[in-house]
Amino acid sequence: MKKIFFGLAVLASTLTFAQEEEEKGSFFGGFESNSQWLLDDEGLKELDTDPGFIAPEDQFRSNNYLQLNYRYGKFTAGLQYETYLPSALLGYSPDFDNGNGVGLYYLNFKNDDLDITAGYFYEQFGSGLILRSWEDRQLGINTAVRGVRVKFNPFPYLSLTGLTGQQRNAFEVSEGVLTGLDANFDVGQVADLGALDLRLGTSYVNRYQDRGTNLEIPSNVAAYSGRLDWGFKNFYGGIEGVLKGEDAIANEGVLVSNRLYDGTAFQFNLGYSQKGLGINSTFRRLENFGFYSDRLAEGNQFNQQLINFVPALTKQQDYLLTNIYVYNPQPRLLTDQLEQRAGEVGAQTDVYFTFPKESFFGKYSTKVAANFSYWAGLDTTFYEDLSYDVEFIGKGDRYFRDINFEVKNRWNKGFSSVLTFQNVIADKGVVLGGPLGNQGDIKSTVIVAEGTFKFDGGKSLRIAGQHLWTKQDRKDWMGGVVEYNFNSSLSLYVVDAWNYGGEGEIHYYNLGGSYTKGRTRLGMNYGRQRGGLICVGGVCRFVPENNGLSINLSVNF
Repeated sequence: MKKIFFGLAVLASTLTFAQEEEEKGSFFGGFESNSQWLLDDEGLKELDTDPGFIAPEDQFRSNNYLQLNYRYGKFTAGLQYETYLPSALLGYSPDFDNGNGVGLYYLNFKNDDLDITAGYFYEQFGSGLILRSWEDRQLGINTAVRGVRVKFNPFPYLSLTGLTGQQRNAFEVSEGVLTGLDANFDVGQVADLGALDLRLGTSYVNRYQDRGTNLEIPSNVAAYSGRLDWGFKNFYGGIEGVLKGEDAIANEGVLVSNRLYDGTAFQFNLGYSQKGLGINSTFRRLENFGFYSDRLAEGNQFNQQLINFVPALTKQQDYLLTNIYVYNPQPRLLTDQLEQRAGEVGAQTDVYFTFPKESFFGKYSTKVAANFSYWAGLDTTFYEDLSYDVEFIGKGDRYFRDINFEVKNRWNKGFSSVLTFQNVIADKGVVLGGPLGNQGDIKSTVIVAEGTFKFDGGKSLRIAGQHLWTKQDRKDWMGGVVEYNFNSSLSLYVVDAWNYGGEGEIHYYNLGGSYTKGRTRLGMNYGRQRGGLICVGGVCRFVPENNGLSINLSVNF
């Protein structure tokens, strides 16, 4: 490993020297380190028989990323070196444990009309329903494709993309080979439709995977999508549909049977926007819409080898207690006798309103946001041969319902406030894991009051109080946050989420802070992590309860 780091250092110095000498190139990149020191904590127990959290033998865990890029003229090259030593952070795929090496590398050529990449790349077709390769280090997701991608814009109103390759799986690549084509056509630009903006798009993605000796399953599984996006004055909207070819169903790395099922996805959104008012609503229906670059990876809890992107279309909350019961999308088909379901259907609507300055509430810069979301299983009838009939919407079991409001006020230059109300009904299986529909519902109400005081010299103080009421699960919670910013560089905070309503009272406390100087940021935190789903952008991973010290360092250059 020392040789590798030495080689990277030599590369960096060489490229920097070339930049200084020729003044035609630029060197850029970054380093990020996220580490944990896990500690035993007997206090993390709900019952007297629970031993609490016992730190594993590899108490120290660390995820590290070094990215180096060099741009010279129309060419850009780069690599990302990663280490997960001695193990990856809790909740990450064990495939990363003890791993280190070059995780990504690429060479790119780009001019006005042509963009060619060889090596690893990220790509998205449409909204991502049919294809999205991406990275999120907080979730432990990196689904980059290793292969070749070509983007071509023959006309200002037409863009084409073609790609082929294998998807990243930790430090390996998937068994399946992806091939994709995407086209986008700007009708409004060609036809001169005036105030009407009209765009068409279509995509094709195919996964080829050797079927071995099982001749009843397909080697190729293809998906096709079409979409239309439009805007007219203050209105806008879009519609996208995807058809996925027949494929076998796997669960926990094993084929359930040789029976084949196709899949569909449909999404429709409609919105209106003007000064002070915004309304947006999205409807989505998913039927058997897990799409993986390895058929046996279907349903893995670490979101590895996912070809498409299916986030939860719900309000993404920012507070301690509003993030306890969150929705995790349910697009999969399950045919087990104990749990049979075909997918999900639902919608969410957002409304934003800012009071006019001349009104009474406008004097305080009052902004109101409201959100409603509802998600249910598809209304499905299964038969003994594991075939099924399904309604387009029907009356499937409710999985999740969220109603929330937020009121923001800026009372003067030195004080602003936020009030939040949330009421959630969630299927226990969705938010806690396990079979859906037969464990009952969790009904919770959360109220949050937050105030921010700004002082001279860039100083500020933020205080937030929270309370959650529920008669199910772990009963009532109380939470609080105090954050003080000494300036734009240094901040400290104290956080506590107190589960006082259950059989055993538990405090999930955290003390921490961060310091930023230039392009470097250092953050430290000590305390307890509440177990459960951790979600970023509507995508979730499960994290067990733990206690310890965390250190985060990031440098951009």
